Amino acid sequence: MLVRGQSGSGKSSLVLALLIAGRDDCRLIADDRVVLAAEAGRLFASPPEPLAGLIEVRGQGILRQPYLSSAEIGLVVDLQPVELCSRLPSAAAAEIEIEGVRLRRMALPIGQADGWVRVLAAIRFPAVPV
Repeated sequence: MLVRGQSGSGKSSLVLALLIAGRDDCRLIADDRVVLAAEAGRLFASPPEPLAGLIEVRGQGILRQPYLSSAEIGLVVDLQPVELCSRLPSAAAAEIEIEGVRLRRMALPIGQADGWVRVLAAIRFPAVPV
């Protein structure tokens, strides 16, 4: 997944919660910046070399973590103010195009304590269009 949001919106915290959950399908690619490349209708992410394996934890500092050198992106998570996050998003809002590749998208409220659980649900159980 690709997590997007303004500085301080909780991107690294969300990723850290998923990493701490210890799931095999949640691995760090990059924190802060990511290199995106479209290949054969699929979107791939890789870390910029100076940031590979590093994740920032506000109040603690930079942590070194195992990371993947490249992975396919299947979900985009946008951290946004709650008023911009629809309870039942339209089919159009549940997709986004990046680098010519259509991807599933979810808008997650900034500061949502159970955000990592909602992301796992999106990964495991794709939503039914309304």
